[in-house]
Amino acid sequence: MPDGRVLVVDDERPIVMVIETNLKISGYTVMTAYNGRDALELVRTRRPDLVLLDVIMPEMDGWETLRRIREDSNPDVAKTPVVMLTALDRDRDIVRGYEYGVDIYLTKPFEPDELLDIVARVLEAKAEGEFGDDSADDD
Repeated sequence: MPDGRVLVVDDERPIVMVIETNLKISGYTVMTAYNGRDALELVRTRRPDLVLLDVIMPEMDGWETLRRIREDSNPDVAKTPVVMLTALDRDRDIVRGYEYGVDIYLTKPFEPDELLDIVARVLEAKAEGEFGDDSADDD
């Protein structure tokens, strides 16, 4: 059974509900936020294992949210895996996402099974020390 805390961040409530339902059915613990400010607060206080982050949102967009996560003074926050989940599909947007430090850039529309596969792979990689744990490099 999958394990992990996933934060879903998107201002479109129907999209959040679909993603949340699929993740919960698959055994994940799900947190939700509808703007970047609330997402950043949850990343800092609740420490999700993965963030699924939209770009176009009110109050603080996904670019700024990602930038603040990556620049956080707490290394556990800064190294949180982030999957950008957005309708922005131009090459320059995808490049910008990776320049800001996104781990995976997935464009909408997406297949729920594809998203679940990505979530599983990222959380597995994190569990194996590929995200957020520099001590694995010291062996």
